[in-house]
Amino acid sequence: MNISSQKTIQTALSHLDSDGDITMVDVSGKIATTREARAQGQVIFPAIIYEQIKAADGMTKKGSITQTAHIAGIMAAKRTHDLIPLCHPLPLDKIGLNFEYDDSQNSITVTATVKVTHKTGVEMEALTAVSIACLTIYDMTKAISHDIIINNIHLMNKTGGKSDYQHA
Repeated sequence: MNISSQKTIQTALSHLDSDGDITMVDVSGKIATTREARAQGQVIFPAIIYEQIKAADGMTKKGSITQTAHIAGIMAAKRTHDLIPLCHPLPLDKIGLNFEYDDSQNSITVTATVKVTHKTGVEMEALTAVSIACLTIYDMTKAISHDIIINNIHLMNKTGGKSDYQHA
């Protein structure tokens, strides 16, 4: 890659300054607006394990899979700035998680919605909530099987700020 290409990439990345050094984004000049992000991920089980989990209504010896993952997802969203070095700590207005059993894929789909009125978005908080909720489901069920796949964690949409986004 030539120097010109490197400079173009560096100026496009918000966490690099003009010299290519890591920096936290300065949001002091931005206006606080309502911002919302929704992310999703999937935990896929072997068919026989999925049927056992569903038949037990998600209850294991450790407790409810989805209730525990729900709390873990909320806690994770609130602590995103502690996990991802350059994220701003945010006073979150709303964190919602939804868990949906999908019989066709032997999976549980996790969706997180995070909302804030602030100068920066909440995409990382929504993605962190989904990631940790999926990991918690894995942890709650790994005693039954390790053939569990966490898949397709992605941002679905975001609103507010400079631009909106909708996953294609």
